[in-house]
Amino acid sequence: MRVHYHTFGCKANQYDTERMRQESEARGSTTAGGATDADVLVVNTCTVTNQADAEARRFIRRALREQPDLQIVVAGCSAALREADYRAMDGVVDVVAGHDPMLVAGAIGRQRGGELTQIELRTSLDRIDHEPVGGELLRTRRGAARGWLKVQDGCDRKCSFCATRLARGESRSRALPEVVAEALLLAERHAELVITGIHIGHYGIDLEPTLTLSRLCAELLDKVPGVRFRIGSVEATEIDDLLIELMATSEGHLAPHLHMPLQSGADPVLRLMRRWHTREQYRRRTLEIAERVSPLGLGADVITGFPGETEEDHAKTRALIEELPFTYLHVFPFSPRNDTVAQTLPSPVPQRIAADRARELRMLAQDRGDGYRAGRSGSEATVVVEGDGGTGLTEDYLRVRVGGGHPGKVAGRSSLLTGTLRGDPDDLYIVSPQDPALHSP
Repeated sequence: MRVHYHTFGCKANQYDTERMRQESEARGSTTAGGATDADVLVVNTCTVTNQADAEARRFIRRALREQPDLQIVVAGCSAALREADYRAMDGVVDVVAGHDPMLVAGAIGRQRGGELTQIELRTSLDRIDHEPVGGELLRTRRGAARGWLKVQDGCDRKCSFCATRLARGESRSRALPEVVAEALLLAERHAELVITGIHIGHYGIDLEPTLTLSRLCAELLDKVPGVRFRIGSVEATEIDDLLIELMATSEGHLAPHLHMPLQSGADPVLRLMRRWHTREQYRRRTLEIAERVSPLGLGADVITGFPGETEEDHAKTRALIEELPFTYLHVFPFSPRNDTVAQTLPSPVPQRIAADRARELRMLAQDRGDGYRAGRSGSEATVVVEGDGGTGLTEDYLRVRVGGGHPGKVAGRSSLLTGTLRGDPDDLYIVSPQDPALHSP
């Protein structure tokens, strides 16, 4: 049985797809490079916006037009909320309402006449609220230089614009020994591991004894040497002093890079969003981090045109972005999502205005990013080499050119390369004594 996997959405979804692939291959399937070469197509869906739901449905219909005999299994966040809609689609032979890799493997197995044994099925159902859900620890992220290490799932917060928590459920942390064991496996293939989840700042709150994200990072740095860890998206108010200390003193083993969702720089909008930080709390913590950690790659998510956002609110957001040392931003005009509080809020902002505000902030972010890249030229960096060695990602999240054809892998493992950054914002590259062939053009 040849299976192709297509993933929509975040790093957690990408991790889940790799688990699905691994479990299915363990039961005899092979992975196809494209849908046209496959018997079964697994679509791991996202539900962050209504558009994400619609995009998954369009993708399924297009795949069937190109290959009418294709059997499609749908899983993921959108499937958790819209199971009946997907089951009603032509070509969809099974729907897994969530991300359970064992159930996906079972759905694939049924297409070749097999079934999950009662023992396998019982194990999966018994562990439905735990991570990972049955099966084996992840060994690799296929075809990628960087590995994803999912440490928790779900979210207990109730942001008014978010439906992901409805699909993912309550926050659930993986046991520390399990995370370390999986990190050791992934480190055999990947020189950088990204700590990811849905709300990683709540890691360990539900464990006994309780843990924190910073204690997890300290344990990983101690037990999994020789690999660089990078923290995925995390709230500014959930970054404690120990985490800052680890970034400042680990000599790059915990990458000096943070992506801290901002969403808005105006308190009235933050309250409508049901965010739990204020403008000043975010500002103060960011400046404290920047004072201790250098270099620092710093990113954020921002939503423009949220219901009730005024020109004054937008100006406050812009002013905060201008003050803080962001190196990039992800900016999105507000898009109402079904089943969320934000969908029903009064005083909607016209889409044209939301788009204009987003465009303005993206231009500002581009200028800030270019300035930061220019300032890094002439300084030292360590990159994880991507692909065949054409590009690399620095510790502070700059994608740079790797010249000289330095191999992306050494002895089957992705490689790290240390050197000096040269060039300008449009063409930043690394020169390294590790490879004499790396030189300026």
